[in-house]
Amino acid sequence: MAENLSRRSFIQNLGVGIGTTAAAFAIPSIVSIPESKPKYEGRKLGIALVGLGSYAKNQLAVGLEKTTNCYLAGIVTGTPAKAEEWMKKYNIPKKNVYNYQNFDQIADNKDIDIVYVVLPNSMHPEFVIRAAKAGKHVMCEKPMANSVEECQEMIKACKDAGVQLGVGYRMHFEPFTKEVIRMSQEKVFGDLRFIQSNFGFRIGDPTQWRLKKAMAGGGPLMDVGIYCVQAARYVTGKEPLAVTAQFGPITDQERFKDVEESVSWQFDFPDAVTVNGFTSYKTNIEQLFITADKGFMHLSPAYSYGPIKGRTSQGDLHLPVVHHQANMLEAICKEFLETKQFPPHISGEEGLKDARILSAIYEAAGNGKKIKLV
Repeated sequence: MAENLSRRSFIQNLGVGIGTTAAAFAIPSIVSIPESKPKYEGRKLGIALVGLGSYAKNQLAVGLEKTTNCYLAGIVTGTPAKAEEWMKKYNIPKKNVYNYQNFDQIADNKDIDIVYVVLPNSMHPEFVIRAAKAGKHVMCEKPMANSVEECQEMIKACKDAGVQLGVGYRMHFEPFTKEVIRMSQEKVFGDLRFIQSNFGFRIGDPTQWRLKKAMAGGGPLMDVGIYCVQAARYVTGKEPLAVTAQFGPITDQERFKDVEESVSWQFDFPDAVTVNGFTSYKTNIEQLFITADKGFMHLSPAYSYGPIKGRTSQGDLHLPVVHHQANMLEAICKEFLETKQFPPHISGEEGLKDARILSAIYEAAGNGKKIKLV
């Protein structure tokens, strides 16, 4: 109860006009990065990226070049050639470069305030826990881990070490998404009735880690379906009560021998709101459609790197197009510099809630039964 009151006070202090029932999962209004901003002269937080794959290279590193209150201070990689490339490109000193064996020495590096874990899902727990023990605040890509138990261990390690733990929920800071959240929770079109949330794509390299259950924890549900689960939670501001689910047919037996090709699910939410979700590694699809008593809201694209586009029954949405990762990191670091806390809506506890829901979807799809979530 104290946690809910604290969140409610935090949201009200920011002037976000939403009802009490939505406060537990409301997203504060954080100003997006303007095109022309005044020179920042405050403290800058040093961020080290752990894992230099596509997301780190093409999104996070690019985003960190655009931020004002944080910067790319260090890297952790098992590939010496990548280390050399990144050191030259981003002017990273050798003392701020680590591999997976000597990573724990990062504890002695005062240049690095936050460690951002961008590894395959199965490696998240190890490096979040090691970072916490090294006394560093931690950001972790989603899903937070492959199991509920691992999420709990990560949360405990960070609490025991007195460090912050956040999950990379970039859509929480994206202007179109924030506007849909506001309109939904302020009931601009009346009470919500139905939400359809889809995200899928045709996966490439058949040997990649995303198709190996031991590393990914599952298939598209763990990878992009989590966006659809998140959308249902942040649009309604509430938690699902129960779920049913169905695996789709497997059309490529070799490629999908270890993980699902697609899965659909149906959530029961409070106030008789129904949510349908769908995710796939075989179909390009991306949308969030919300109907209410007096109108609708629609985002498509809704979850990818953008530009996000949206419309409602009143017309098109015209909002700033931002770099998602820069926008997210700027907002998170702003909050941390002001309060010494990460925003509560990206906490490890929120990652744990998602993990429980993802697990329930797999259980429901496997046994054909409705799984109660509360």
